This record gives sequence, C-alpha cells and structure tokens, in this order.
Amino acid sequence: MSESTQTDAFIVGAAASPSPSPSSMLIIGVGNEFRGDDAVGLAVLRLLKAKNIAQATFMEADSGCEMLLESWATAEKVIIIDAVSSRAKPGTIYRFDPLAQPIPENCAFYSTHAFGIAQNLELARVLGQLPPSMTIYGIVGENFTTGAALSPSVIYAVDEVVAQIMLDILPFGH
Repeated sequence: MSESTQTDAFIVGAAASPSPSPSSMLIIGVGNEFRGDDAVGLAVLRLLKAKNIAQATFMEADSGCEMLLESWATAEKVIIIDAVSSRAKPGTIYRFDPLAQPIPENCAFYSTHAFGIAQNLELARVLGQLPPSMTIYGIVGENFTTGAALSPSVIYAVDEVVAQIMLDILPFGH
C-alpha cells in the first residue's frame, strides 16, 4: 500500500436500493460517474461485484445518499466507498469505523447534494439505526469536473481499496 499515517481512522497511502437479508453484508459505492474522481466509489464497487462475493449485496448510490438508512436497515455489516476532499495527497485512502469514532474533521465526503454520508451517519446514530458493523473507505479525489475521467492517483487507489476490502470481508464469510 502507499504511504500511511496512523490515526484513529488510519490513512493508507452501484442506483437501486436492494434490501439485504438479515445477517448479510451490504457494500455501497457512492458517486457520480460523470464528475471525475467522484466516481471512485462506483469504480471500486463494480470491481468488487465482478468478484461474485456470495455473502454481499451491492448498491450504487448517487452523491445524494438519501436512501442509505433504509438500505442498511437489515445488514449485519456495511462497507461504504466514496470520494473525499481533504488536504491529503490525491489517491490517499482513509479507512475508519464510524461506530467507534466520528468522521475525522479533515475528511469531507464529496457530495453534490446537501445530505451526504456524514449526515446519514449522524441521523442514524441519533435514531439508533446504525448497523452492527460498518467500515467506510474515503479516497481523496483530485478532479471533480463534469466529464472528467478518474485521475491516475485515484485509479491506483481503486485497486488498493478493492484488495483491502477483500481482506476485510474474509472473516465475514467464515
């Protein structure tokens, strides 16, 4: 993996609303495929989906994230992947457990809507509707211009996040 800085949330260098069955895993890729690096969550999700992970349900969410609470209501484990904006180098990967800590202040999820991941998490926390297990991956984007492709540093991070998620879910299937 690329350079890393150890913190509480350590940093390392798909639009339907499926209803996962109880004792399941829901993997959510968030983004807008027409806005450059904002599509990174979708890119990771699509690569994971191609791996035919039997115990997982996959969901693409646009940048609005309005349906997240309802989507994870029955999931035992939720993994969310999205683009973030921070002062870190583009392609930097944040991975953290929002059940154990709040989203780091230096990590803002990129959203073209007012109600994004951070707001969904806090609403779910207040309503007591957080899933039993949750991991969020945020990949620092560089270019969110309409019509742009993923930047090279973000493309590199996609493969790293896919590999890390595969390691994360191994214990879940056993």
